[in-house]
Amino acid sequence: MLIQILILLASLAAIIFGADWLVDGASGIARRFKVSEFVIGLTIVGMGTSAPELVVSLVGAFEGNADVAVGNVIGSNIFNTLLILGITALLLPIAITPANRKKDIPIGILATLLVLGLGMTATLLHFGDNTLSRIDAGILLLLFAGYMWYSFAKGESQEEVPGKEIKLGKAILLVLIGLAGLIAGGKFFVDSATNIARMIGVSDKFIAITILAGGTSAPELATCIVAAVKKRGQLALGNIIGSNIFNLLLILGCSALVQPISFGSIDLVDAGALMGSVLLLMLSVFTGKKNSLDRWEGAILVAAWCAYMGWLIYEII
Repeated sequence: MLIQILILLASLAAIIFGADWLVDGASGIARRFKVSEFVIGLTIVGMGTSAPELVVSLVGAFEGNADVAVGNVIGSNIFNTLLILGITALLLPIAITPANRKKDIPIGILATLLVLGLGMTATLLHFGDNTLSRIDAGILLLLFAGYMWYSFAKGESQEEVPGKEIKLGKAILLVLIGLAGLIAGGKFFVDSATNIARMIGVSDKFIAITILAGGTSAPELATCIVAAVKKRGQLALGNIIGSNIFNLLLILGCSALVQPISFGSIDLVDAGALMGSVLLLMLSVFTGKKNSLDRWEGAILVAAWCAYMGWLIYEII
């Protein structure tokens, strides 16, 4: 038990320091290329912090375990939007730019609708089957490539990104070390927390919907909290929107390309929680302080996540 606790503490330290270095390095790259912090969060940080989800889903697809591939993405996106953005907004209200409102958040909504429409055709539209095919995978991957190109092509910012100037080489090194710390720390954190939970007699089902569900999103959580503390709200928002789009289009696209994956384990409550999370984010643009995710709206997101977790726990009891 003592060894597992020491591993847990060491992995937590790796996550915290990794997030700190990643945010500093990403901000440095944004300043160097005069690209907005949101775009850096959307691409480099978003894709980097989603690496655990990519590994888990691809392994699940290769092993023919669709529940792992689909459940990991759906659960991570709900966790990202409701809990992580909610906590971040509680720490620091997040400004939502016109580009976020007109392009980025709506694209996240459309990506969510597309994946649910393709994967849950039988449940939602009463024809076909609840399977994401290889053709569907090709569509998702093409859309992902187009969105990444568009984000970089249209993402230049004339505004000076605040902060101390960092040499490009050092900034890239900070990003790489930070990502390594986040990914390795996240893996060991999940493994040690799972082992400790089993030692004290917690059921595997409860472990699955708590430790494992949130474990692959630990990099996003740490990165967003650090970004909030450093007053980098746009980096945090870009990280979550980028991670969610990465999960839906690239991870599910790659997984379904390896082997068509079934959405049979996803019910209407899961789909509703996923869709509701992105709609709540869009709604925050027009409520309270306009163009801002305020603290009370962050509290609503966290409460919605708690309600969904409560439902999952109720289902398995």
